[in-house]
Amino acid sequence: MAAVPTRQRDLLRFATAGSVDDGKSTLIGRLLYDTKSLFDDQLEQLAGASRRLGDDRLDLALVTDGLRAEREQKITIDVAYRFFATPKRKFIVADTPGHIQYTRNMVTGASTADLAVILVDASKGVLPQSRRHAVITSLLGIPHVIVAVNKMDLVGYDEAAYDAIVREFTAFAAKLTVKDIVFVPLSALDGDNVVTPSPRMAWYQGGSLLHRLETVNAGGRTDAIDFRFPVQYVIRPNQSFRGYAGTVASGSIRPGEPIVVLPSGLSARIKSVATFDGPKDEARAGEAVVLTTTEEIDISRGDMIVRAGNVPTVGVRLDAYVCWMDGEPLQVNRMYALLHTTRQVQAFVTRIDYRLDVDTLHRQPADTLGLNDIGRVEITTGQPIFFDTYRVNGATGGFVLIDPDTNATVAAGMIRGAARERPRPTPEAPSAAVWHDWHIPRAERERQQGHRGAVVWLTGLSGSGKTTIARHLERALFARGCRTMLLDGDQLRHGLCRDLTFSPADRAENIRRAGEVARLFFEQGSIVLCAFVSPYQRDRDRVRALLPAAQFLEVFVAASVDTCRQRDPKGLYARASRGDVPQFTGVSAPYEPPPAPELTVDTEQVSAADASAAIVVQLQARGIID
Repeated sequence: MAAVPTRQRDLLRFATAGSVDDGKSTLIGRLLYDTKSLFDDQLEQLAGASRRLGDDRLDLALVTDGLRAEREQKITIDVAYRFFATPKRKFIVADTPGHIQYTRNMVTGASTADLAVILVDASKGVLPQSRRHAVITSLLGIPHVIVAVNKMDLVGYDEAAYDAIVREFTAFAAKLTVKDIVFVPLSALDGDNVVTPSPRMAWYQGGSLLHRLETVNAGGRTDAIDFRFPVQYVIRPNQSFRGYAGTVASGSIRPGEPIVVLPSGLSARIKSVATFDGPKDEARAGEAVVLTTTEEIDISRGDMIVRAGNVPTVGVRLDAYVCWMDGEPLQVNRMYALLHTTRQVQAFVTRIDYRLDVDTLHRQPADTLGLNDIGRVEITTGQPIFFDTYRVNGATGGFVLIDPDTNATVAAGMIRGAARERPRPTPEAPSAAVWHDWHIPRAERERQQGHRGAVVWLTGLSGSGKTTIARHLERALFARGCRTMLLDGDQLRHGLCRDLTFSPADRAENIRRAGEVARLFFEQGSIVLCAFVSPYQRDRDRVRALLPAAQFLEVFVAASVDTCRQRDPKGLYARASRGDVPQFTGVSAPYEPPPAPELTVDTEQVSAADASAAIVVQLQARGIID
């Protein structure tokens, strides 16, 4: 039979996984060697490296173990990718580490795989790291798994030893969601059942590993239905052209089809699909293209173009699995950066539901996650993201968390869906509070009263004019017939927050309570005006994360410390100078100005009435009021 031309052969991405020293690198080296995929110069380098390490025969593991530390220790540390092809199919294989401290690298290597080859040492049986990688494979939604029972030469090619491993792994895998699992006994060192069937294991009739790789259904993870196009870059070479560049995450689109842009919700039609090689009739998953639209609408990096009538979930609360990949443990309610497609937003892990015991698959209560822990969490983002569940669409269902202080990737996540809003249990009443949806939804209240709910958060130094502006604004909105509520720091300090001091921890708790109260009035459909010093950016971000992005307006009320000290409407600066008010913001405690507020008003230059009018304009522009 004639070989299939290279361009017509499909591509299978697969990853190897398993415990350390199970022979993953040797197996890949054997595949490349026996399929004649190594060049002569590679073979010469391989022979020389093997001799330097004291091996009489070719050490095939060195094909992928390229780091000096890997060759010296004979382990895999980083993920190594290799390409090879046979007459039937092309392959990209990721050789992932087996050591537990490098589990995060395994997640990276397997995240795009269509198939996972999990190796088990026939002489050792199923080890904890083998089970851990099987769990990760299941969470990543990899549809096909081959369990390669390696080193059969060490057990004399004994069928009973192979059958025992099959029984143990099958019993464990029954608790996972992987449906297609096959077992292949082999010896990567000697080449038994890797590329060709082995006469030493005549009792096995399932075909070689390569036969399975060549015949398994490839591309099963690609979502061919839901069109998702995260915008990466806006191309505007001149006034007559405006295009949106990116890679099609899933699905396809043709010129003339109606689309919707998220988060704005604006509608248009695709005008053209352009590539480096010229125009195309269709944009398909995996292709880098430039889309143009028939209508001139505002689209920016981080937006997503989807087909009209087939939109993803838009939300700020996520139910997700995460694999923690950093030496510093996860901190609940600490701000992280969440990178999802081309969109990066601030995010907080607001709750840990449980940590998964990979040996037993039992769910363990947890207050944090450590390095390589896998857990189910709830995440709240500062702005909406546009997602599908990971099992439906890996491109829009996966994300990573980044530590903003170190810029290190600390977690990889798989979205299960939108999280339900529910209060966290307290030690005093672990199960007393049960979440119920709002009896009258906010949308119904907004329709009845003729305007949308919103939170206007005014922050600035004491004496900058926050409350004065808030009062002008409330009167103006009230005159328009709007439902309003004004929350002032002094009001809450005399009631709800009277038990709190002015320490950094108590300041954070003060703003947390204020944010929760504001959210309650917001769900009533009110325009909530919040006048709080709120000196720390992290606390303000936490409030922002409670609300839809389009309905939260942060206003920085700017005035110098000297101006505020001259005004001193409550005499606080004078008292702070005498030492009567410890930790006073602007004098003996810091204030962190917002880096990107929706509006800044300088009360040294504008009046409270003018500042109020500027906020009204912002509310109109956002569609909060007419």
